[in-house]
Amino acid sequence: MGQVGHVSVGLADSIMIGALGTIPLAAGAFANSVFVVPMVFGIGLAYGLTTPVANADGEKKPQKARSYLKHAIYLNTSIAILLFAMLLLLENFLHLMGQEKEVLDTASGYFQIISFSIIPLLSFLTFKQFAEGLSDTKAAMLISIGANLLNIGLNYLLIYGNWGFPALGLEGAGIATLIARILMAIAMITYVMRKKAFQIYTAGIQWMEVQKEHFRKLLAIGVPSGLQFIFEVSTFALAAVMAGWINAEALAAHQIAISLASISYMAASGFGAAANVRVSNQLGAGNIKAMRQAAYTNLILVLVMMTFAGLIFFFGRNYFPSLYSDDLAVISVAAQLLIVAVAFQVFDGAQVVALAALRGISETKIPTLIVLFAYWLVGLGTSYYLGFIAQMGVLGIWYGLALGLIVASVLLIWRFEIRTKSKSSKINA
Repeated sequence: MGQVGHVSVGLADSIMIGALGTIPLAAGAFANSVFVVPMVFGIGLAYGLTTPVANADGEKKPQKARSYLKHAIYLNTSIAILLFAMLLLLENFLHLMGQEKEVLDTASGYFQIISFSIIPLLSFLTFKQFAEGLSDTKAAMLISIGANLLNIGLNYLLIYGNWGFPALGLEGAGIATLIARILMAIAMITYVMRKKAFQIYTAGIQWMEVQKEHFRKLLAIGVPSGLQFIFEVSTFALAAVMAGWINAEALAAHQIAISLASISYMAASGFGAAANVRVSNQLGAGNIKAMRQAAYTNLILVLVMMTFAGLIFFFGRNYFPSLYSDDLAVISVAAQLLIVAVAFQVFDGAQVVALAALRGISETKIPTLIVLFAYWLVGLGTSYYLGFIAQMGVLGIWYGLALGLIVASVLLIWRFEIRTKSKSSKINA
């Protein structure tokens, strides 16, 4: 629920922006498709904190968890500032991505605002991943849901100009998202630092003492994890760019379908987070059998959930797009894309759990290469071929995405199995 709440900020934006018309919806889709690539690298870096904290918890060494939190605060704050600067620089090159001028002009202000929101977002995630490493997930869930409700309310005021507020359109949605993320960060930091059960981990932090090996550990897990997210998300971002090459209607339909599919994906990533925590914790306790059980239990749960989600998308394929747009051409294409989404739901869930379980055993290098191969070579290569050479349009692009997910899930599960198939497996934690 916490992960779904996180992505629902973008979902609410898409639905409420869609009421403004196809161009604002396409502009929001384009801005987010660019913003999300550096953002997910920062998210992956933040995820690097969960494994060592859970390991330390399993080893009953709170002082180690305390030190990792401190180093993660320094690291993630620095990276967030660098990513914000990079996004501002990147804006000068957006015109080279082949989008319609009206879409680019509309996207500019919104892109600048959401770029700044990466700083409070990574602050929130740092403390969220720390809490999750200690198996505390409810607070982050409640904070995410609360931020969503706030975001929707602010959208209502700032996009349309209700209750005397200025009608800011797409930029209003960006301001609403920024405010929600700032308050999320404040709430999560306050919760972690004030919770009595966490005092053993947070009290007495020696802020001036720095250990290079703890930075190295966080980077060893976080950087490959960030690259994994980049390879996956950039695949969908580049798919959005390719859809924009066709026309604004194709891009809008892609945004509708991908925003719906992202709901089930983020729910699946919640099971992945659980797999990461339990696998790391049991590894720290030295229980290899329980570690494998944790991973495969989460895999079974996510397969059931994603099958159910796929059926919902199939039967609602003509209804859900109408929540975003009244353009019949956009709705028709989005409905076709949702049929493809049904096909890759199961594989999408499987790969996110397998990646998280591998992260739990600090196995990141080979999975990163698998993700690169599956998404960029297989997925994007097939998308371009089917979409433009075979002239299947945006539907062909989505067939390529589906193939990439299938290949990724099979290879990642195989990698986890061969690394953990016996109790005597030697795992470099």
